[in-house]
Amino acid sequence: MVLRGLQSLLGRLYDVELNYDVYDFLVTDRRAIRGGAAQNDARALDEALLLAETPDGAGIALYLDPSVLRRLEDADPVGALTENNLADYCTALEGVSHFVYSTWRLDRDLPVSLLELETQAEVDKYALTVFLLADQLGGDYPVQVHARLFDRVSFDARLEPDQYQRYRAAHRCAAHYCRRLEHRFVSRGQARIEALVRELRRFYRLGCAAKMRHALA
Repeated sequence: MVLRGLQSLLGRLYDVELNYDVYDFLVTDRRAIRGGAAQNDARALDEALLLAETPDGAGIALYLDPSVLRRLEDADPVGALTENNLADYCTALEGVSHFVYSTWRLDRDLPVSLLELETQAEVDKYALTVFLLADQLGGDYPVQVHARLFDRVSFDARLEPDQYQRYRAAHRCAAHYCRRLEHRFVSRGQARIEALVRELRRFYRLGCAAKMRHALA
């Protein structure tokens, strides 16, 4: 189960307790998200986190396109992450990141913003990709990850202005922060893993304003 594997990796990386199984909140029928998507969002989304206030607190669901899930089940990135499954892996990981981070924050009665979710997901994609590839390729720090995830990107032209600004800000903050991680903790392809993980865990626990300030420091 690919999503459970990604959820477990995030839980271990950030040392957070996983109280919920992502598959219990997974939706794969696009019709189920029509009422929850933004009215001005005309895109056919492959991934979406749905949050709603309920009498008991908050309701949550994660939508992922079933074709993405099928392809990942056939080519599990946890076993072998390649250029062929990278896009689907990033889509799924973004959704699982949103799910894990939002449930972790909400369980502690902590607020969570859209900008915060998007920024953390960008950092999660970088960090998990680095550790996955290092493990799969023999241990050296994969220095090409930053360029691949942050330089070779484009934003959907159908985004509304507020959406574009949010995604662009999250991308810029995460790119700056992850480059700083490499400067601080990586030298000649060798990383100080324990110090790097401590920093990532500290960042994970910051609230939105503190996260943005720290990312751009």
